[in-house]
Amino acid sequence: MFMLGPVGFVTPVLLWALVALPVLWLLLRAVPPAPIRRRFPGVALLLGLQDEDNETDRTPWWLLLLRMVAIAAAIIAFAGPILNPRERGPGTGPLLVVLDGGWADARDWGRRIERAGALVEEAGRDGRAVAVLRLTDAPEAVVFQAADAWAGRLAAMEPQAWLPGDLAAWAAVLPDEGFDTFWLSDGLDRAGRGDLFAALDRAGDVTVFQSPRPVLALHPAGFADGAVQIAASRLPVAGPLEVEVVARGPDPAGIERELARVTLAFAAGDARGEVALALPPELRNRITRFEIVGQRSAGAVSLTDDSLKRRKVALIGGRADNAEGLQLLSPTHYLRQALEPVADLIDGSLTDVLLANPDVIVLADVPALTQEEQDAVLGWLDGGGLLLRFAGPLLAASDVSRLSEDPLMPVRLREGGRTVGGAMSWGEPKTLAPFAEGSPFHGLPVPDEVQVTAQVLAQPDPELAARTIAALEDGTPLVTRKEVGQGQVVLVHVTANAEWSTLPLSGLFVQMLERLAVSTRPALPGAEDLAGQVWVPEVLLDAYGAAREAGEMAGVEGAALAAGMTGGPGPALPPGLYAGADRRVALNAVGAETVLEAASWPAGTPVEGLDVAQEQLLKGWVLSVALAALMIDILAALWLSGRLSGLRRGVAVLAVAVLALGGAAPEVRAQSEAGAADPAEEALALEATTAVVLGHVLTGDARVDEVAEAGLRGLGERLWERTSIEPEAPIGVDIERDELAFFPFLYWPVTAGQTLPSANAYRKLNDYLRTGGMILFDTRDSDVARAGGSTPEAQHLQRIAAGLNIPPLEQVPLDHVLTRTFYLLQDFPGRFGGAPVWVEAAPPDAEQVEGMPFRNLNDGVTPVVIGGNDWAAAWAVDAMGVPMFPVGRGFAGERQREMANRFGINLIMHVLTGNYKSDQVHVPALLERLGQ
Repeated sequence: MFMLGPVGFVTPVLLWALVALPVLWLLLRAVPPAPIRRRFPGVALLLGLQDEDNETDRTPWWLLLLRMVAIAAAIIAFAGPILNPRERGPGTGPLLVVLDGGWADARDWGRRIERAGALVEEAGRDGRAVAVLRLTDAPEAVVFQAADAWAGRLAAMEPQAWLPGDLAAWAAVLPDEGFDTFWLSDGLDRAGRGDLFAALDRAGDVTVFQSPRPVLALHPAGFADGAVQIAASRLPVAGPLEVEVVARGPDPAGIERELARVTLAFAAGDARGEVALALPPELRNRITRFEIVGQRSAGAVSLTDDSLKRRKVALIGGRADNAEGLQLLSPTHYLRQALEPVADLIDGSLTDVLLANPDVIVLADVPALTQEEQDAVLGWLDGGGLLLRFAGPLLAASDVSRLSEDPLMPVRLREGGRTVGGAMSWGEPKTLAPFAEGSPFHGLPVPDEVQVTAQVLAQPDPELAARTIAALEDGTPLVTRKEVGQGQVVLVHVTANAEWSTLPLSGLFVQMLERLAVSTRPALPGAEDLAGQVWVPEVLLDAYGAAREAGEMAGVEGAALAAGMTGGPGPALPPGLYAGADRRVALNAVGAETVLEAASWPAGTPVEGLDVAQEQLLKGWVLSVALAALMIDILAALWLSGRLSGLRRGVAVLAVAVLALGGAAPEVRAQSEAGAADPAEEALALEATTAVVLGHVLTGDARVDEVAEAGLRGLGERLWERTSIEPEAPIGVDIERDELAFFPFLYWPVTAGQTLPSANAYRKLNDYLRTGGMILFDTRDSDVARAGGSTPEAQHLQRIAAGLNIPPLEQVPLDHVLTRTFYLLQDFPGRFGGAPVWVEAAPPDAEQVEGMPFRNLNDGVTPVVIGGNDWAAAWAVDAMGVPMFPVGRGFAGERQREMANRFGINLIMHVLTGNYKSDQVHVPALLERLGQ
């Protein structure tokens, strides 16, 4: 292909015809203007005379130039000009499109899919077979298929929340036939990349597409020196960079909010940045995740677990013996030494410490409690507290839990204790038996040096075996436990000091406290901490860093989780929060020691960016120029010949203008060649643009579409009654066929059976969102989702949203314009309530002006609103204006319906007026300029 700047020519040989333009100049001069005829008898005298000045020499130069331009344009047009032509590889065989498909691709996944779709479409035009593989999947045989078979599958493809593993395995499953490869890389190096590239290079040409955008990764947060330590890595390493890291978690009302924000700085040339965040324990313990602002990927999110949350522990001893030289005999000395580095200790009387609502209360050799104290502790246990009791001489000598089981004891106790040399003596000290499988201590190694010389004995009882979680080698219970309300009571049948056993002197003592969730470690759990348990996933992360319910995913063995903590997550072990018997462990997409390394490609490998100029054919436009020039030439020739006069001149001008305009629009000409415009499309355009019209996306489910239409009809009636907006009847929109720009607002009810949009529909949707349209996605599953689990509608919405360019989202903050556009609102119920509503996240620099109740937000409208409260059913009315569906019960239900209508009015006002109410923050500055 011959290139002339950004323009290429399919048939450049035709450009040689431009050399003949000088000859054409002479030929064109041979067509003179028509002579003016006059009847005059004396003209006979002129017969036979020769005119030395030929009429052809008097053709105006501008007319000749116009004709030259018309012919030159025609020559250039038939040469096939193309603006921004893409280089076509020499191969004509199969095409393999490779996507890394990890969380590092999520930051621009839409553009990657769009680029891959263009490659597949181009291959289809060339008749080439195509295969698309995602390296985060398990290696399997690569099968080439027709390009049409990949169009829908490619649009539905999503990135994964982990990075590809060893890529060498993919080299073994590549076909033997030759093929070309386009590798859309995330720019990160990993094991086996060189082997896979070598195998692809042997099969044919390899072209790499790599985004220039940096990759940011957030490491798991730790706790050291009294502050939360946050670290992040970046690639590529460049100049200084600052990013905002926010900590999120539930507020006292249980609503997830931003709890803290800190700036993390990368120095010039540094690949890793760190920052310390000092928070009070109450706030720190609420944090569920850290995330980098503006980064939609699992690598930019760090979930927190019990290794960050320092518990508040109250220590109460039965004997206060702190005299000099006697600290080792204190019942709380070893507890204090073990817990002080990793927990916040509280001292005081039992009544005082209960006011601080500790997580754990430790009673070391404390026998009976007063009735008032007992009632207060029982109420505290109902809320989920842990009461840990240690035996001792005072407890052994008391009558607590003798005749009947004490409410604050897990078992009944026998009279007297068991000691070496006592009435119920052992011949020698006893060691611990291996921990049973159902015990929270299962998997912990039992040191031989741990020996017990005395203990309080449990009274035999049918429930004793079930409540025993640790025993001596002869089967005597050592640690017993029972549940009380939401909490539990644990009794260690030996002292907390070394008086009755060597347990407090061993490392096993600290490990047992950790398993009981009494203390938390500032470091990440090791393999020995995870072994011997089954860890059940509670929350999982997707590739974009959004949390979702784990559903019915099976638990994983501790050894497998330990391997994931060091080797990273994978298909069988996705990143998320995993719960064991007594603690939770976070497996993040980025580990504490993860190092980002840039991928290196062999010399000579073409590496392109994702930003590729759109290829555009210019033949139609250049032919239009040639046709327009010829039409103007006809008009000029008629004018020079004097034939444009009176009515005929106006008719001719009009005809030529119509012909010129018809030739100047290739799209219009193409339409005339294909046939007349669709009358249905013209009717839709006329109906949707003559007034404000609300649209709902057709789902294919007749019942859902009927409810959506009735809902928008009911919302329109409320708008007519209460506002100046007067919408016409709503219209169902087919996103594959209809023009979306006619509608300022689209309501999209999500069903599990909807087909995913095509590549063309995704392009229209992204253009619609980018140019000011709003879509309300309603999964209508709030009543089910509140009970836990991810619904089919929510999962399908994730698949739909994967192909959309949706900005970072957040739950509607209290100062968002949606809360005050027309009505003042605090929640946004529909037929159901309680589910979070998500909108575009506020910019990081949004600040609250003093004296104003809200921040200085930007002037844009959130392109998407996402929720599941089934708003259409709450708005829906029949032909008589009567609500179609019940909402709640009685007055409370009608109140909820009214709030749903108010939310709908606020939503449409927000769509049509933007964030104009936020401009109140500019009032002080305006008044100051006006001198007021």
